[in-house]
Amino acid sequence: MIGIYLMGFVILVGGVGVLGMAIAYAIRPTEHKLMLMRPLSLAAIFAAICSSSFGFATVLQGAGATPEWNAHSVGLALMGLSECFIAPAAAFAFLAVAWLVVALGMRRQA
Repeated sequence: MIGIYLMGFVILVGGVGVLGMAIAYAIRPTEHKLMLMRPLSLAAIFAAICSSSFGFATVLQGAGATPEWNAHSVGLALMGLSECFIAPAAAFAFLAVAWLVVALGMRRQA
């Protein structure tokens, strides 16, 4: 359950925060806004790592509590592990778009 909250945090920080700052920079480029992009990007990366870590921990806890392994159990564990990669994928997609917008702003500034 905690993974849902962390995923929301990843979307808010990695998506809205970084992308919003990138758009603000592209509209009116200043060094101050560019300086804020760097720590916001790091926050998005750390939030994605944190969310994935909690997801892995949850899957491993469930795997450890499973008394008998069969094909269904393995399938559920693999589905859980695959969901652990959603937060980093979303964060890095937002970061890629945000830094492309920053690059447009840098071109405008020059």
